[in-house]
Amino acid sequence: MKAWAVQDAKARFSEFLDACLTQGPQMVTRRGAEAAVLVPATEWRRLHAAAIPSLKELLLSDTARTELLVPPRGAARRRPVGQIR
Repeated sequence: MKAWAVQDAKARFSEFLDACLTQGPQMVTRRGAEAAVLVPATEWRRLHAAAIPSLKELLLSDTARTELLVPPRGAARRRPVGQIR
């Protein structure tokens, strides 16, 4: 994966985009540190479809609200108060 400085990617965007489409993902660096990656749209769709849903997405979805996600209360054994080892 080729790395492009931000100013080079901006100044030569057509070349940057063509490199992405022909050679694959292209890294963008800012002050020498990796900042972003330009990927072809087909690759982005494949990665996005294969991504595991986030915790937020799971909690907000109707299908994820099952008893399997949260163990029943009281299942853990607790020590009586005052007995610390």
